[in-house]
Amino acid sequence: MAQKKKKTDKQENKQAHGDANPDPITGAKGSHPVGTGLGAAAGGVTGAAAGAAAGAAIGASTTGPAAPAGAIVGAVAGAIAGGYAGKGVAEQINPTVEEQYWREHFRDRPYVQAEGTYDDYGPAYRFGWESRARYPDRDFAELEPELQREWEQRRGSSKLNWSEAREACRDGWAHCLRQQQQDDDQLRPSEGI
Repeated sequence: MAQKKKKTDKQENKQAHGDANPDPITGAKGSHPVGTGLGAAAGGVTGAAAGAAAGAAIGASTTGPAAPAGAIVGAVAGAIAGGYAGKGVAEQINPTVEEQYWREHFRDRPYVQAEGTYDDYGPAYRFGWESRARYPDRDFAELEPELQREWEQRRGSSKLNWSEAREACRDGWAHCLRQQQQDDDQLRPSEGI
């Protein structure tokens, strides 16, 4: 007899509400601004380098504005391609679902102070899942010194310093990782079929 798999928080929310990440420009469902933005930034840098190389090659045989133009064209093309690639990677990270999950569960975490509010802890969870999206092939422990430095610029209105935000950030990272692993497991063919 086949057993039913327990639905993840992500699956239950998607079934109840659909993909609630509307694109800020078109209003289309399924926007993933974290991945799209990160992919566009990475693609822009890569495209600028490729465009600069092509522009330099053209510029070596031609005088004038060809080399800078190549860099500009490369940056634009790279940003567009990177945005699409980043969106694809981030399909597994739904900021709306993550936000809702942590808003409902943050009080259950042992590190949350009695007077702590979601306005303080929410940015740390967000920083955790966004960092997971930016560094999908790296470990939290490996990145922690870098994340600690970044926290000061990324914390927004949170009153937490890094030592207070660290566990929430790690939880945001870990929850996102678990969701991705569950999604990956569901995509693999079942054994014995």
